[in-house]
Amino acid sequence: MAEPSGDLPTFDTRVDPYLGTTVHVVKSRQSRPNLPSRGCPFCVGGLEAPEPYEVKAFPNRWPALGEGRCEVVLYTPDHDATLASIGVAGARRVIDLWAERTKQLLALPGVEFVLVFENRGPEVGATIAHPHGQIYAFDHVPNRPLRRLEAGWRPDPAPGDRLVIARRGWRVWMQEAPVYPIALSIAPDTEIGDLPGVSDAQRDALADVIVDLFARLDRLYGQPLPYMMWIYQAPRSSTGEVSPWLNIEIVSPWRSAGVQRFVAAAELATEEYFNPVDPSDVATRLRELA
Repeated sequence: MAEPSGDLPTFDTRVDPYLGTTVHVVKSRQSRPNLPSRGCPFCVGGLEAPEPYEVKAFPNRWPALGEGRCEVVLYTPDHDATLASIGVAGARRVIDLWAERTKQLLALPGVEFVLVFENRGPEVGATIAHPHGQIYAFDHVPNRPLRRLEAGWRPDPAPGDRLVIARRGWRVWMQEAPVYPIALSIAPDTEIGDLPGVSDAQRDALADVIVDLFARLDRLYGQPLPYMMWIYQAPRSSTGEVSPWLNIEIVSPWRSAGVQRFVAAAELATEEYFNPVDPSDVATRLRELA
């Protein structure tokens, strides 16, 4: 990964006057490298990990937000690992780091919302194969999580044949009206607002569920599945009468092995989507892969 230029990052936030869509124009990110020029910066001895580690978080050299509020999270020093292959103990270390960084970032002045997320695979824009995610700390609650908070999001009470896993106080199900061919939600059975509020026993259980689920996802098409994952949790301040409920979303653009479902013009123009994949069919296949 190349060193950034000496110029300070430029951030320009704009809002569409009719739709209210927020766009962050970050010109400095245009010059960031798409792939490391030499070696992997996340392997031990690399640019971002000169010393041995188990898990690690550090500031992103190419932040999308200002004031050092974008971080990279390394899941493991093993370049070829996955969230499934690191096992329950490895996943538990990742969850602990997510929770620690959430707590620390929310304590910063002006931070209102912390988003933990991951992009895996070049099909969804990941530029480095080493298993890692990111964290953005916003000074506001972005529109989509805000709408979900205001609507009082709760786990699906009756997913029926869309249920994939129900174990140790956590459930995984295919969403009822998914935009993507694969769109899964993970949530605890009991109300928890954020990652720091997840108990030791609940973290162990979540690690177990995550390892199981991602192993199934990589078996679904017989090859590593490109996906995007994000975690919604409570903002610093209350935004309504209904308290937030921690949940994880995992989506993939693949509708079959190596075949991507593209969101087309009519869908973007109308915000009405045409998904060729039945979520119950995906759930059935994932249950059978247990």
